[in-house]
Amino acid sequence: MTHLIAILALTAVLAHAQRAANLPTEFDMYCTGVVTSQAVPHDTYVISGVESDQYIVYSQGQFVFINKGARQGVKVGDEFLVSRPESDPVGVPWITWQVSLSRAMGTTYADLGRLRVTSVQANTAVALIVKACDYIQRGDIVQAFTPRPAPQYKPKAALDLFAAPSGKAKAMIVYGLHFGSVAGAGNIVYVNLGAKQGVQVGTYFRIFTYQDARHDVVYAAPRTEYMEFGFGSTPKPYTWADLPRDILGEGIVVRVGPNASTVLITASKRDIYAGDYVEVE
Repeated sequence: MTHLIAILALTAVLAHAQRAANLPTEFDMYCTGVVTSQAVPHDTYVISGVESDQYIVYSQGQFVFINKGARQGVKVGDEFLVSRPESDPVGVPWITWQVSLSRAMGTTYADLGRLRVTSVQANTAVALIVKACDYIQRGDIVQAFTPRPAPQYKPKAALDLFAAPSGKAKAMIVYGLHFGSVAGAGNIVYVNLGAKQGVQVGTYFRIFTYQDARHDVVYAAPRTEYMEFGFGSTPKPYTWADLPRDILGEGIVVRVGPNASTVLITASKRDIYAGDYVEVE
């Protein structure tokens, strides 16, 4: 009987692991940020934390103070998410339209962590940082915790390197997590399609680039798609409209704003850059 119970328990654990493996991780759902044009309430925030004469930032396992307490309805056990608006610290565009696309998408909010209230005063509360994605500092935004259901991955299949256009909505990778310009499988990128364009959590994007696309601002030799000095050329020039697309990978939407989506890259053939295109599969 003992062995049977052990086998059943192991079977349940394995089944849970299989289900979990078919979903984005907790990090993917709660630490990847969102770009939104909707107003985010700023009235609840981190004031400071324990040993504030020594710490300027706080991390997992430390206590912080927030500016709401019993009079505002906060109770012991309440959980909150912490975020912060962020902007590109470098400010040098990677692609031609990066600045204008970013403005149209909205403000980028970085996910910083989760708090659990352990002590409540009249107008303040003490909260433990139970999960940290990044450091937390004074003034960071605090919002009530709302679970984010993880979308299920589609069945695994070989990446179709010559997939025909889907004919569905098309957009562009504008930047990656923390405004990075290069990404690959397991990384996060932000694209300029969102809920207003019919995108929802679980939507899959195909990632591709056009041959002879010349909108990035990094150095690249032009017209290598059909000619290169000393290594042959064709009798006539070709443009991206004449050549097959270069399929780079695919990704799943894990968060969505009105005009932007947070996309987890699930497969990539090679490096993916800001400026590469996406289309709804």
